[in-house]
Amino acid sequence: MLIAVDAAGGEYAPREVVKAAVEATRDYPMEIALVGNKPIIEMLLRRYKNPRGISIVPASQVVEPSEDAIQGVQNKPDSSVAVAARMVKEGEAAGFVSMGSTGAAIVAAFLNFKAIPGVDRAALCVVVDLNQPKPTCIIDAGVNVNCKPLFLVQFAQMASIFAQQVLDMKAPRVGLLNNGEEEKKGSTLARETHQRLKMTEGLNFTGNIEGFDVFKGKADIIVTDGFTGNVLIKTIEGYSELMQNLLSLGQIARIDQYLTGSALVQYAEIAATVRRLDYNNYGGAILLGLEGTAVVGHGRSLAKAIKSAIVLCYQAASRHVVETIKNAKYATD
Repeated sequence: MLIAVDAAGGEYAPREVVKAAVEATRDYPMEIALVGNKPIIEMLLRRYKNPRGISIVPASQVVEPSEDAIQGVQNKPDSSVAVAARMVKEGEAAGFVSMGSTGAAIVAAFLNFKAIPGVDRAALCVVVDLNQPKPTCIIDAGVNVNCKPLFLVQFAQMASIFAQQVLDMKAPRVGLLNNGEEEKKGSTLARETHQRLKMTEGLNFTGNIEGFDVFKGKADIIVTDGFTGNVLIKTIEGYSELMQNLLSLGQIARIDQYLTGSALVQYAEIAATVRRLDYNNYGGAILLGLEGTAVVGHGRSLAKAIKSAIVLCYQAASRHVVETIKNAKYATD
């Protein structure tokens, strides 16, 4: 199975992208096509003694984060992200990954992949480790700012399939992000969505969850609109960075040498929790609702995060997530 990777996307491309590709092909039975500046990629690969399973697909253009996403992709057909998406469309790759402009990656996916029949809106699904026995999916993470209840119900249905196929969850619990547990709480969108989720067959809907419930493992899938979901994801990442910075200060000051007994154990547990919250562990968000597999990630990603995104794309493609979503039945108005 071959995954197309945008080697020009991201602040640390192509160096970190190449490193991630080498590690991914070493640890998983996949092949990777690095799409970008061929001479530079070749030079970087020589440092790894030309590892197995990696090919290069030349691309002469790059869509910069500062560019308008739609115009950038349309005006630059030989951009790395456009070429990577086109490889999936033409059956040359099972999925594509980009750490470049999120907007450009989403536009490239929409221009090259058909919408799945019965699904009104595609959405970004992020898998995060919130220090629970199982990871948590958050959908939508940024595509749809304005939503109808129907959209959120379909997001929950697609994320449930993804969680079952990729995360091996038998009956993932779906929670609706709201400002109160009671079903009559929240905006009109939240109240109407709650009622529709309750009535949707095949969903393990457990009710509303509040912001402070996010870290308590009350839901395997958190459903919300793209605006709120994006804010939630960035809040989690900001909290993670804050805790990592505090932990680093503690390590510099060698706080652990002054702790004993239960205090030392608690310090170690906090350190482990902070490491699990690191966004590098999940790397990217998968776009659900289109007839193609696409994973997008942070522009500031280093090799660890990029590898995680590549692995996510590989797992989704190898476990036939798109096909399963395509064959499912969805709520309608």
